[in-house]
Amino acid sequence: MLQKLFTAFLLERPGKKWTMSAWAEKLTASGEAISKKLEKIPDNPPNRQLLSHIIGIEQWGQSRLRVGLGEPFKADEYDDYRPSKNRSWEQLKTEFRIVRRKTVALAEELDNNQVNQLTKVTHNQYGDISLGAWLRYLEMHANLEGKRLK
Repeated sequence: MLQKLFTAFLLERPGKKWTMSAWAEKLTASGEAISKKLEKIPDNPPNRQLLSHIIGIEQWGQSRLRVGLGEPFKADEYDDYRPSKNRSWEQLKTEFRIVRRKTVALAEELDNNQVNQLTKVTHNQYGDISLGAWLRYLEMHANLEGKRLK
């Protein structure tokens, strides 16, 4: 019950509020804010672990967004997308910027191809959610986790 409310009010409702191109702009802005923060915080194991988690979720979400472009759905976990624990802080910061640009490019491609943002793609925890909700999820996840970077 709570999960359905969460999905409806925190993912689907905002997901429908913005166009795909507007989500691209929001994702660009939030990615830039996170990148600026990354330059000000120290390299330490908790920060590397958290940034690795953010990157993994973002890449996993991209695979779900590509379903809207005709790629087959893969029922997998985000762990397969998480960067290696051997990556340096500098590598992770660069990887975050690249991954976020790819998410923005996907939102723009979905928009350019006039893909219906209400198209549903399964989220492992929240069930079938719209592509707009997926973009909201990725933006919200990175922002919330980014606040934990110290």
